[in-house]
Amino acid sequence: MAEISVILPFFNAEPTIAKAIESVLSQTFSDFKLILVDNASEDRSWEIARNFQEKDHRIQLLQEKRKGVVFAFAKGFAAAQSPYIARMDSDDTAHPDRLLKQYHFLKKNPEVGLLATRVKYKGNQEGFQFFVDWSNAILEPKDIGLSRFIEFPIVNPSIMFPRKVAEDNGIYKEGDFPEDYEMFLRWMENGVKVAKLKEELMEWNDLETRLTRTDPRYSTESFFKIKSRYLFQYLKKVNPFFPNVVIWGAGKKSRARLKFLEELGINVLYFIDLKADKTSTKKCISFKHITSPGKVFIISYVANRGAGDEIRNFLNSRNYVEGRDFILAG
Repeated sequence: MAEISVILPFFNAEPTIAKAIESVLSQTFSDFKLILVDNASEDRSWEIARNFQEKDHRIQLLQEKRKGVVFAFAKGFAAAQSPYIARMDSDDTAHPDRLLKQYHFLKKNPEVGLLATRVKYKGNQEGFQFFVDWSNAILEPKDIGLSRFIEFPIVNPSIMFPRKVAEDNGIYKEGDFPEDYEMFLRWMENGVKVAKLKEELMEWNDLETRLTRTDPRYSTESFFKIKSRYLFQYLKKVNPFFPNVVIWGAGKKSRARLKFLEELGINVLYFIDLKADKTSTKKCISFKHITSPGKVFIISYVANRGAGDEIRNFLNSRNYVEGRDFILAG
């Protein structure tokens, strides 16, 4: 039995799958099984994968006719017998030391249940580059936890985890949400410790066909809807004034994102904004007039680039503690 099973689902990946497979077969850590799962491809992906399988005994090739990463990964996971599971996508490439470094880290740090890596972005979209730069800057488990309601702070194809963690907490679920982000939030809600290696051990390629570009489950609304479910549970644990909160951000976007929390039962005491004269059915105050810590819990929904750091720095200067007195969620 191999120590690591690398699960790589693919769909119509003819232009990229060979490079992805080769990057796994070229790993300096050789005790792995590469499980390729064809997800009803209509091009030559299956043929390319089969040619690799015929030449390397470490490859297992499966088919899953139900379209979707959830079903393809489940097929691969059911076939995997290794104590450690790694993810890969068919349009990405792994650094030769990726499996070696992740495996050694997890063996030395058994308290970590999910391990990602920094990644190198291969594309020309400013938004994706900004996301990768943001994600790559978040390394420590505490910071990963505090950032989880801003965005998905890890790149999913870079993850590795002990099989038992997945058995205990469940794998990807089907629904109207991004399945990787939902699983990450669920695992964190269950107390799984998440860490990230400082090395860039994967090239994350941004293609026009990537699900984050084409699938409605990866829309901004879908992200806020699923994060609200887990943010609600988080507030139950950490907010001493639950279900009352104060919202930083009184604009239309903040209010639209807030609706999911309000539907769950969160009550907004008032809003904080740069200007206090915004028309609103609820009170709105200037950030200059915030109360001293220990009297309210603040959620920031401001999503402008750089605004989160500015808000965090301002609240810290007023002796607010992130995770105790406030959380960023925009």
